[in-house]
Amino acid sequence: MKGIHMVTFLLLVIGGLNWLLVGILGWDVGELFGGQDAIVSKIIYILVGLAALWELITHKKSCTLCAAKVKEEKPAPTPEPMSEAPNSGEGETM
Repeated sequence: MKGIHMVTFLLLVIGGLNWLLVGILGWDVGELFGGQDAIVSKIIYILVGLAALWELITHKKSCTLCAAKVKEEKPAPTPEPMSEAPNSGEGETM
């Protein structure tokens, strides 16, 4: 699972950087492969989309920050009050 997570994370970074370039410069990385209609570009777009879905579905299992947050939100179990054991008579003097 760690290998899939690393691949999907890398694809999400590539997709995010592509959107940054589109937003700032109006340039799409897919143009390197012949534009949006090229089969290579379509494959890359599909892989980035599938990576996003995979990360969305498996995020809670693989995110250490989310796992730590869940542990913080759970209240610690409160210890039950100790009940007094009946005296067995040991150590008592009459």
